[in-house]
Formats: sequence, structure tokens, C-alpha cells
Amino acid sequence: MTLEAVLASVHLLAILTLVVFLSSQAALCRVEWMNAAVVQRLAKLDMIYGIAAVVLLLLTGIARLVLGAKGMSGYVSSPLFHLKMTLFIVAVLLSLKPTFTFRRWKKALDATGQLPAAQEIQQTRKWVMWQSHLVPVIAVVAVFWARGM
Repeated sequence: MTLEAVLASVHLLAILTLVVFLSSQAALCRVEWMNAAVVQRLAKLDMIYGIAAVVLLLLTGIARLVLGAKGMSGYVSSPLFHLKMTLFIVAVLLSLKPTFTFRRWKKALDATGQLPAAQEIQQTRKWVMWQSHLVPVIAVVAVFWARGM
């Protein structure tokens, strides 16, 4: 039972870390706030977001799947588990465009000092906002799933 509590706690911590850095991206990715420091910060936030998503969230999820109290069959037999995993994959796919965009912005800034165009900032913010709205849906599915519904 202690291992299950530790794994669940670390998984929750990973989710909260992901939410904090995704929210920070959403807050900063605005036309009126864009400057060289924000471009640098967005690239750094995205790197931390990626680490939280892949290293912390995915690895703790796999650890719960393999070592958790329910066992693998207890997890994969639930349709809500598959919905949660599908939504997680959608969130990962949604994160790719902003990730590549932030890297491109940083590269252009470092090479030429050029800031992104207003329209590109607005489009990228929309992608970040889609991700940030999907994460709570994943959490709600997880709550229902954890309660055996």
C-alpha cells in the first residue's frame, strides 16, 4: 500500500508540474508581452514541460501500471484507462507544434534578433490553450476511472 501511495503521489506531482509550466506558457505567449526575454523563457518553460510530461508523468504512469496495486490487467481492462491514454497522446501531439515553434523562435532570435510575428504568436497561443484545456479533461476521466466507473 505504501508503494501505491508513493507512486500515486509522484504521478500527481508530475501532473501538477505539467499544469504549472503549461499555464506559464499560456500566460506568456501573448503578442503584447512578446520580447527577447519571453522567447527565451518560453523555450525554457517548454523544455521543463516536456520533461514533466515524458520523464515524470509517463514514467510514473508506467510504474503505476507495472508496480501498482491494481496490476496491469486492472488498468488495461477499463475503457476509461484507454480514453485517458488516448487523450494523453492527443495532448502530446498538440504540444509538438508549440515545441517546434518555440525552438524556431529561439533560434531566429539568437541568430538575427528577430521576434516572431503577431499572427504566429496568436496561433501558437491557441495550440497551447488547446493543450491546457485538455489536461483537466484527462484529470476528470482519471477520477472517474480511479473510482471504478
